[in-house]
Amino acid sequence: MDFRAYLLRCNDGSYYAGHTDNLEFRLVQHASGALGGYTAQRLPVTLVWSERFPTRDEAFAAERRIKGWSRAKKEALIAGDWELVSRLARNRQR
Repeated sequence: MDFRAYLLRCNDGSYYAGHTDNLEFRLVQHASGALGGYTAQRLPVTLVWSERFPTRDEAFAAERRIKGWSRAKKEALIAGDWELVSRLARNRQR
């Protein structure tokens, strides 16, 4: 079984990070508002990034890390711009 961390863009332009062991089912849940909470109030949502991890703990750790990132860093991740992700991480440490 694989696990995924994912990032959704909400209708209001905000981002939501999560993790799951069934991405397709989780996206249906988000899209229908069945999960309530943050995304249910900001429909529709669009999957903009996901990555596989071998364990739930690793996927959850990625979710938590991403939730703490700035909007600019999340957008660099979505664009696959790892140089910018790294630069933004260094800027935050200063």
